Amino acid sequence: RSSWKEIGAAAERYYEPGKFTTFHGYEYTSGPDDQNLHRVVLFRGSAVPDLPFNTMDSPNPEKLWAWLDGLRAKGVEGIAIPHNSNVSNGLMFDTVTYEGDPITAEYAATRMRNEPIVEMTQVKGTSDTHPALSPDDDWADFEIYETLLGTLRKGKPDGSYIRQALQRGLAFEAALGVNPYKFGLIGSSDTHNAGGPIEEDHYFGKTGLNDGVPEGRRAVIFPGEENLQGAAKSPFYEWSAAGLAGVWAERNNREDIYAAFRRKETFATSGPRIKVRLFAGYDFAPGIFKADDFAAQAYAGGVPMGGDLASGGSKAPTFLAQALKDANSGGMQRLQIIRGWVDDKGELREKIYDIACDKGKPDVKTHRCPDNGATIDTSTCEIPKGQGSVQFNVAWKDPDYDPNRRAFYYVRVLENPTCRWSTWEANRLGMKARPGIPLTIQERAWTSPIWTGGA
Repeated sequence: RSSWKEIGAAAERYYEPGKFTTFHGYEYTSGPDDQNLHRVVLFRGSAVPDLPFNTMDSPNPEKLWAWLDGLRAKGVEGIAIPHNSNVSNGLMFDTVTYEGDPITAEYAATRMRNEPIVEMTQVKGTSDTHPALSPDDDWADFEIYETLLGTLRKGKPDGSYIRQALQRGLAFEAALGVNPYKFGLIGSSDTHNAGGPIEEDHYFGKTGLNDGVPEGRRAVIFPGEENLQGAAKSPFYEWSAAGLAGVWAERNNREDIYAAFRRKETFATSGPRIKVRLFAGYDFAPGIFKADDFAAQAYAGGVPMGGDLASGGSKAPTFLAQALKDANSGGMQRLQIIRGWVDDKGELREKIYDIACDKGKPDVKTHRCPDNGATIDTSTCEIPKGQGSVQFNVAWKDPDYDPNRRAFYYVRVLENPTCRWSTWEANRLGMKARPGIPLTIQERAWTSPIWTGGA
């Protein structure tokens, strides 16, 4: 109790509305048989319970939701944010409940009431998708981490990744009338060392004890590695310098940021401060991006990311996608929209469209941008000047739009290749980077989805 009060006192002490927003929160660490079901529990205001609900109370997240519902009835508002689903071994977005029972409409409504957003990326890997689940996605193999926590076992992709969960959610909605996986997206760091190691050129690890020094992170091969024991043997070199949560909120305070979480007007980045947003509607004015009141017009004429777009009959919606690069990171290479749906046979489907390119236009048949020729010298890691786009503003219609089929759409923006943290570290050490680890990555950002179609 004293620790919980101390944490709460710190949240109150450093909260400066309009300048710096803090939340009361904690981590719920359910992990049956090393399968990660962790949640970050966050409260809207200073009204909080006397003690947190933890895994000693129950490892079943459904019990956590019931506890949150009980608090809400007393005026204490909070949410749970699932994170690190990539190492859940299929449990985080399963097709059954924690106890193995069928998912019901009540379960779906309860989950969405308490878990409106999920974590897309963090130090221990990215949970967008996996090459085994998205074989046609050329960018699916990004910062994949599959080792179950505290072990050297690999988890299974099925049920562990967000894009598949969004697809499964459409199937559940068709069957139950409620979607248990209709969530918005954020990024986070999940560090336990009071810092956010989100910059590739300044990555300092996550836990402190095991990976706080280069010999622990092992971006290069150190003598004596074969003698490491326990957690020290974990492949810390596969961890990522990630990530960040973004919200579109009216003001920098608890109430408005929490409201953005609730309505899912959120986005995730793998570390860079890329700004990205998405709207959908049927009658946006031509030249809307040039308007001084672009956002006001977009809200008035459609729905923002995280929302449901009402049917327009047979008319295809227009998606307004906007992205602005991080001034201190690489230029943007391409802007994509990812569509997911369930076909008539019940198969989960997806398609990826490049909708804006740094150079040229997407091919009308393949929907792919031409190569922009961006390069990076991995011996210096200096980002070349003048490569990549600074901003994208795109109004796009789906050429394959089906008004009668449920679907979701979200934006992914990709930077030009830049050096991974492990390359930076190897260069500083004057040693060769560990074999098998990419020298470069393509940093990225994702919006929350917009849902369309269906009866």
